[in-house]
Amino acid sequence: MTPHELKAACLALTGAREEFPFDEHNSVFKVGGRIFAISRLDAEPLRVSLKCDPDLAVQLRLSYPAITPGYHLNKRHWNTVVLDGSVPDELVLELVEDSYDLVVAGLPKREREKLRWRSLGERG
Repeated sequence: MTPHELKAACLALTGAREEFPFDEHNSVFKVGGRIFAISRLDAEPLRVSLKCDPDLAVQLRLSYPAITPGYHLNKRHWNTVVLDGSVPDELVLELVEDSYDLVVAGLPKREREKLRWRSLGERG
């Protein structure tokens, strides 16, 4: 996955925005004012930090050496993924969407409605 593909995947999600609150190098992708992905898009190797269900986070870390506890983040809820090709792009895209969904699920109902987001239980 290239930096352009990662950025495009994050920004393709409804209401997603790219901001630079820490410095001009680290792209912070937010929805409803809350972070769902962080990446220094010019880094080699490319990495992305994503919010993750704690149980899944542990399973992913055990399955993929390129997935580690979130760098400078809450290690229980965040993973950092090195995009070196060892984690399939399809899985990375799923993890981006999962992170987005976890963040949106925590937004106030009014914000979720603006995004026309439905929880997994409401999807048909």
